[in-house]
Amino acid sequence: MVMVGLSTRPLESVVWAALHDVHDPEIPTISVVDLGVIRSVSVGEGSVRVELLPTFVGCPAINVLQESITERLREFADEVSVDISFAEPWTTERITDAGRAALRAAGFAPPPARHQDESRNLLILPVMPVAECPYCGSRNTTLENAFGPTLCRAIYHCANCRQPFEQFKEV
Repeated sequence: MVMVGLSTRPLESVVWAALHDVHDPEIPTISVVDLGVIRSVSVGEGSVRVELLPTFVGCPAINVLQESITERLREFADEVSVDISFAEPWTTERITDAGRAALRAAGFAPPPARHQDESRNLLILPVMPVAECPYCGSRNTTLENAFGPTLCRAIYHCANCRQPFEQFKEV
């Protein structure tokens, strides 16, 4: 039986696995991979390049993310670059199922899943009148404030468990 370890895996796969160790500075329970902000990874002779999609233009966490990713990947290459990319917009559809579970575990309601046939208005961030409570699963919730601590979140209150929580807006 041949044991497959890190030394026999392609470097790109090892880098992707290592990126799971880098967490969002605002929500430390979710990795940058599960948040869907890593667009691509490319490896070369002694170098690693990561394309990072900001959740919003001017996101204050971008520099922290770049530094955290660079620090985590230094063991794999002499040259590590983390480039901000606007080649495609980040959307909440990029959040993985594991990421949605991590958000719920941290007390955040993930954005609702969108169906492919739904139309989308890119000029506004939709706010749901009711959100599912991440603590008890109830939909007996009310929107308290459409403007949470960041542009991408709104604040709700659950009437069943009496907990306030934040809902990620669909982007």
